[in-house]
Amino acid sequence: MISLDHESLRLRVKLSSQQASIEIDLCVAEQMEIAESKDGELLDYVNVRKMKYTWHVVCEVLRLQPPTSGTFREAMSDFVYEGYLIPKGMKIHWNVHATHKNPEYFPDPHKFDPSRFEGHGPPPYSYVPFGGGPRMCPGKEHARYEILVFLHNLVTGYKWEMVYPDEKMVVDPVPFPSKGLPLHVFPRI
Repeated sequence: MISLDHESLRLRVKLSSQQASIEIDLCVAEQMEIAESKDGELLDYVNVRKMKYTWHVVCEVLRLQPPTSGTFREAMSDFVYEGYLIPKGMKIHWNVHATHKNPEYFPDPHKFDPSRFEGHGPPPYSYVPFGGGPRMCPGKEHARYEILVFLHNLVTGYKWEMVYPDEKMVVDPVPFPSKGLPLHVFPRI
């Protein structure tokens, strides 16, 4: 049994295990194809760029359970929103969950559907687990590579079972598994 310590990876494995069980087989196939083409060599940038389906699955996991709940912004001018006057200088909380579950941009928003990220993907500012525009998280690409390389090594080298398959997620202030996501890990033969 192991317990992963890195919060973002722990969360991604938890959500990937629960919400993407069908897609995991397709991710494993994609990752095995890449691993077989490497003949024991380490991954490189070109290999990670080939992980398109796996990244679509990760994006859908991030859409359904973003790594942050939102952020505060300051109104730059007076404006009216749904009949309410928002004065210049007011602090406004922008909620990522509401943005990611908006049926205008994500039909059937609670359904796990990695195909949402094929082609051009969602419209700008409708999918924002790392923010958007000039305030986008500068670590976004690092997180992408960290997640994809971790998943590649996990699914090509191991099979796993969750110790607590029905483990609940807790939010304080970011989501994490309530029992730390212990796993039984077995070498892939």
